Amino acid sequence: MSDLDAAVGDALRWLQYSAEDLDVARVLLRSHAPASRHVCWLSQQAAEKALKAALVLEGTEFPFTHDLDALRNRLPEDWQVRTTHTDLAELTQWAVETRYPGDWPEATELDAIRSEAEARAVHNSVEMEFRRRGVDPSGTDGN
Repeated sequence: MSDLDAAVGDALRWLQYSAEDLDVARVLLRSHAPASRHVCWLSQQAAEKALKAALVLEGTEFPFTHDLDALRNRLPEDWQVRTTHTDLAELTQWAVETRYPGDWPEATELDAIRSEAEARAVHNSVEMEFRRRGVDPSGTDGN
């Protein structure tokens, strides 16, 4: 296996993990269980993993951060996610705030719905770019 094949395989694995997080977030949303903070966290994680998948595909090293804007900004300018998702700060906040008690408001059902939708859009944008670059991400769409 070539280094390029290995990089593509790694990128697809990141994208698959993103899709799985989205699948679980959707199940929680549909259950109407009081799990808004979990949906928000899973959504942030899905977007983070999708962006890291894109960076792996590009061969770009990334810092160990949950800051979605910082990750997105490491992508080349021609990635659509750079222009369609110019502010991911609201989604980024759920990386830590939902996992631990603290001095911040609890996530609401509306927060969960919005977070899942934005993460899905980020994932789908990255997946579309994989296809544009000739990489088939079949089996990794979070729909």
